[in-house]
Amino acid sequence: MNPIKQRVLAGECVTAAWAEMGSPDNAEAMAMNGWPVIVIDGEHGIGDLERAVHIARAVEAAGGQAVMRVPDGSETTLKRVLDRGIRSIIVPQVNTPDYARAIAEYCTYPVRGRRGYAAPIVRASRYGAQADYAMRAHDDLLLMVQIEHHVAVDNLAEIAAVPGIDVLFVGPNDLAASIDRLERMLEPEPQALLKRIEAGAAKAGKPLGTIVGAGRDFVDLARLGYRFIIGPNDVSLIVNGARQAAADRDRQLASVRPAQETDAIPVHSSAY
Repeated sequence: MNPIKQRVLAGECVTAAWAEMGSPDNAEAMAMNGWPVIVIDGEHGIGDLERAVHIARAVEAAGGQAVMRVPDGSETTLKRVLDRGIRSIIVPQVNTPDYARAIAEYCTYPVRGRRGYAAPIVRASRYGAQADYAMRAHDDLLLMVQIEHHVAVDNLAEIAAVPGIDVLFVGPNDLAASIDRLERMLEPEPQALLKRIEAGAAKAGKPLGTIVGAGRDFVDLARLGYRFIIGPNDVSLIVNGARQAAADRDRQLASVRPAQETDAIPVHSSAY
């Protein structure tokens, strides 16, 4: 079985990092240095599906596992992503049980669903080397749907009950934005929606996923029952590292007092 799915369904807390920059090298470096589960962001990140496949190959070659947040839940998108060998998927903006049901059907072969068949010739089956791929693909798939709108919270029980939906993935900032609280996730109203999701998922017996934020860190989220938690992204790791290095440089150079103004070393602020 898909090892991420196996761990999540066993109740283990799986942590991950985002790949936003479309760089296989960045993703490989993260996978080799403490972040073996990489989520390729096809919704907001750089690159198309083929770039995502290159990133997945790099992560897998480094001994890690790749997840992809797809740009949308259309039949064409999901079919192509699955055929290209991505077996852990996050679908954004799933607000109704009908949409959740359609997504699950697009991702599974008949009779469970209506995924188009090309199993012997696609990367997902190792180009036919995995002869039983079509028979077991549904077991291998980890399907997460994003709960990131107040309408989805109202429909949570019905979405959670859709066969094939494995994890409810919370998008806290979009959730806040849906009630006119964009970037105000710590206010009482967004926090109340988060609590409703957590209570509803627990009642449905459905694992939760999310990102670090909204006032909660890895420990807070694990204690609340989240089983898939995404932390840093490659953009922030590079930008924060660059800013810290620039601040260190400026602090060091600030102590230099040249004897003559013409010999002075210019000190540049790290602020943008």
